Amino acid sequence: MNSFQKLFPTRRRINLFLLKPSNYDDDGFVVTHFRGVLPSNTLNCLAALTEDLVKNHLLPADVDLRMHMLDETVQHIPVSRIAKTARRRNTQTIVCLVGVQSNQFPRASDLAVQFRAGGCTVMIGGFHVSGYLAMLQQIPPDIQELMDIGVTIVKGEVEETWGDILRDAIEGRLHPLYDFVDDKPDLFNKPIPLIEKRLLKRFMASNFGTIDCGRGCPFNCSFCTIINVQGRKMRVRSAECIANAVRENWQRNRVNFYFFTDDNFARNLHWEKIFDALIALREKEDIRVRFMMQVDVLSYKIPHFVEKARRAGCTQVFIGMESINPESLKDAAKTQNKASDYVNLISAWHRVEIATHVGYILGFPSDTQESLRQDLHRLMNEIQVEQASFFILTPLPGSRDHLEMVQRGETLDPDYNRYDSTHETMAYPSFPEPGSLRAMYFEAWQTFYSFDYMKRVLLNASPRNYWNIFRNFIWYKNSVMLEARHPMMAGFYRRKRRLSVRPGTPVLSRWSFLRMRVRETVTYVRGVVRLLLEMEELWLQTRRRTEPEQRVVDEMARLRASLRRRLSLAEVQLAHMRAKLNVPSVRVPSKLTLYWQRWYLWFAHRKVYTRMDLADYWSSVKMNLKQRRIFRISPWLFFSHLWLDFQLTMMFAFAILRARED
Repeated sequence: MNSFQKLFPTRRRINLFLLKPSNYDDDGFVVTHFRGVLPSNTLNCLAALTEDLVKNHLLPADVDLRMHMLDETVQHIPVSRIAKTARRRNTQTIVCLVGVQSNQFPRASDLAVQFRAGGCTVMIGGFHVSGYLAMLQQIPPDIQELMDIGVTIVKGEVEETWGDILRDAIEGRLHPLYDFVDDKPDLFNKPIPLIEKRLLKRFMASNFGTIDCGRGCPFNCSFCTIINVQGRKMRVRSAECIANAVRENWQRNRVNFYFFTDDNFARNLHWEKIFDALIALREKEDIRVRFMMQVDVLSYKIPHFVEKARRAGCTQVFIGMESINPESLKDAAKTQNKASDYVNLISAWHRVEIATHVGYILGFPSDTQESLRQDLHRLMNEIQVEQASFFILTPLPGSRDHLEMVQRGETLDPDYNRYDSTHETMAYPSFPEPGSLRAMYFEAWQTFYSFDYMKRVLLNASPRNYWNIFRNFIWYKNSVMLEARHPMMAGFYRRKRRLSVRPGTPVLSRWSFLRMRVRETVTYVRGVVRLLLEMEELWLQTRRRTEPEQRVVDEMARLRASLRRRLSLAEVQLAHMRAKLNVPSVRVPSKLTLYWQRWYLWFAHRKVYTRMDLADYWSSVKMNLKQRRIFRISPWLFFSHLWLDFQLTMMFAFAILRARED
């Protein structure tokens, strides 16, 4: 080393890419959306751990580490551009594929192969590799093939070992496999998941964050992978650390809504301390933090838990109900769930104005098409939950179900890309016809999220929760009806790249790809328009009315009863004027009065409670155009209805934006 190098030592550039992979759709295209909904908590955890290492100078002194966070669900992964960085002088590129679930493993494997071919150091972690290797000691061929080309597999949680792994990667001494699944880290004072503002902008809510306040679950459900990766003993974060992170996120990024990702927050040993810390932030520092959390069905019996959750800012609880069929609960070893107690459970949360959202699994041996329909009817009309998420029973690697089926030699779908709880991946005795359970799955979504049930939910919802539930309805309807994907794995507007396809999928020509995308985009836009019109009508029929507005509704009801038909738009306005003047009598207006009222309705201030008349008018316009009777369309009526439609749309948009600010 010459004197110049001694005075100015060369620093090694380390490009660390923390990458959350997506999966493939049924046509082989990578699933990426223009805007996402749920950020990856695992990605944020690894980012926080890395930042802590850099801040505390726990990496080699000659290293200049640059961290990049990428989420393929909302971003294109520039594989060749990342690989080029590995060929620069004094530069090393490390790619970590984090939080890989079973349905993402095929995509993660394909990315790992490409990055290794480009000269990058590659690691894979997450529930798939951790769960599979925790339950089955023999390394499966697909994981072994990755290890053979130099990909490192990380099994378990890394809060206490991430520094060691990263130093091994920097020094070129990575092991093929790191096994920490039996060495559960203490989370108490570990860094809280980092919110990266630039990445958060790619998601719908810019004030949204995730925190895992604890890990593990004491129960023993047969379909669950959590207990075999994170354990059945609860480990928790410090309430003080959580409060400090919430305060800092509010001050730096204006983040005030959280999803606490704990599999079961109710069994967090420090739940009361965490709630007290959040209550102090709300009541003493005026940081209006709100959150949703996952709890079990017995949570409402914990003394003061429900009441303190309300004061701490909880707006919604996700409950692992799984089924209301006692036989299905036995099949799942869900012995803590008592179907007979579900009504009391939901009522307890409703009393404190916290909305309920249940997880429901279809495909247990006791399930039949008829029993599922009956259970769905009870869920809506007897138990009365606001939201439900439906899943097809899936033997996920890492679960006891998967282990026992492998040991029995049962036939399982070999394509892990389908292990997303929306595809059939094994034999279902009560649904022997391929595709029949999946058809029932989509029927459950359509039945539960029908207009009539959403209307009933919103009319009964507290003003505190109205807009949270309403926005979730938009999200869920878009995901299932337009994207045909589970809401927790979907976003808004699919993006596709012609060459970003699964190996073995034929690559379309540019012209064929363009035609396909145009067709898909037109179909999607039409679907969005229908969805927004439906949601606008839902808002009109359920929005909270002032006392004067309620008088209008009552006047309309009296007028409708007198006429025995649906009111015209002008008659609606007449009802508005009579209510305003407190005129009790109801009389059918003359034609001249109707014309005058029609003009008043379209160009003066008004209150509208439904789109029905507008829909009827546009249907008549469409019919006339179809029959080529353009002369029957009055230009004056056409533009006045168009103007009214525009105003209604603006009112709806303004209401949503205003609610978002609140």
